[in-house]
Amino acid sequence: MNRLKDLRLKMGLSQQALADKLNVSQQTICKYENNTNEPNIDMLEAMADIFDVSVDYLIGYSSCAHKVEEVSETALNEDELAFLKKYRSINPSSRALVQQFMDEFLRLSGE
Repeated sequence: MNRLKDLRLKMGLSQQALADKLNVSQQTICKYENNTNEPNIDMLEAMADIFDVSVDYLIGYSSCAHKVEEVSETALNEDELAFLKKYRSINPSSRALVQQFMDEFLRLSGE
């Protein structure tokens, strides 16, 4: 939960204010931020909704903070579908490298 404190502070919330929004104690938030306790999936979803980020971003699995709209695989062309299948087959650290490459490519191309 390394990102929880950063997101909380960015939103200008105290631990108590966040705890109130989540119906937990301030100590629970402190434990999450200090990695002495881990939230369950329902709590992760509630936190992600409050901060308007994905659960993957919240837990450090993704470097992309924005929620991704669901895309129907039928809406993808063959090249996009092939890329998505390859992307899904690689491990998280490799996915992060792909994301970094794409971000850098977009930055350099001005898109």
